Amino acid sequence: MRILVKISYLGTQFMGFQIQQSGRTVQQQFEKILKRMHKRHVRIHPTSRTDRGVHALEQYFHFDTELNIAPEKWKYAMNSALPDDILVHDVTVVDDEFHCRYDCLGKSYRYKVYQTSQRDPFQSGLKTHVNVQLDLTKMNQAAQAFVGTHDFTGFCSQKTEVESKVRTLYQSEIIANSDGFDYVVTGSGFLYNMVRVLVAFLIEVGKGKRQPEDVPRLLESKDRNEVPFTAPAEGLYLEHVYLSEATLLEDFGNDITIHRKKSLQND
Repeated sequence: MRILVKISYLGTQFMGFQIQQSGRTVQQQFEKILKRMHKRHVRIHPTSRTDRGVHALEQYFHFDTELNIAPEKWKYAMNSALPDDILVHDVTVVDDEFHCRYDCLGKSYRYKVYQTSQRDPFQSGLKTHVNVQLDLTKMNQAAQAFVGTHDFTGFCSQKTEVESKVRTLYQSEIIANSDGFDYVVTGSGFLYNMVRVLVAFLIEVGKGKRQPEDVPRLLESKDRNEVPFTAPAEGLYLEHVYLSEATLLEDFGNDITIHRKKSLQND
């Protein structure tokens, strides 16, 4: 039987989602609980492997089990054993052919920035601090230029080990708020550090050091050295995971091309 679990977590005290040789991870927390329940190791498979310090408002994983336990009891058992910075929202039984990674149709990330003259210790780990004024209009113009299907070689970590770096973005926008802005981006998939590199570039645009008109050339050049900065992890949230084609079409229109993950290498 295959079980799908919907969770959220505060990433501040985690080394990331994926098991590491040392350090606390989200995967480690769940596999420890499942091992205790099954008396053997049970591997979980997530939709996304978030990095150290990155948060998730909505994340999924699945695992296989022979235990005949009702979904609500799975939820209760996990939440009873989990630390305060992880929460299970929902547990469902899914088809044995379903796979969290390959059946994921898209993801939305939100990056939060606050702009004040002094750092706020109560925002630490939750938002990134920028202490200069930024031109949000120009930043949004640049953000919009990333929408569509592009090769993002120049906007990801040089450690990215996938054959194709072509991804499709359905949404890329700057949203102003009372103390700064959020950058919201939705796409078919994302490369290693891609969102954080995009944010760092957009902040450079906001400072007047780069221009929205630079985006097409930088995409074409595929040179990471031309976009050398990476924004901190602390402001990044995995906000939504699209497992339903209907929901993706409802949010972004029937004219979008839905990419099946079985043909893509993704995060």
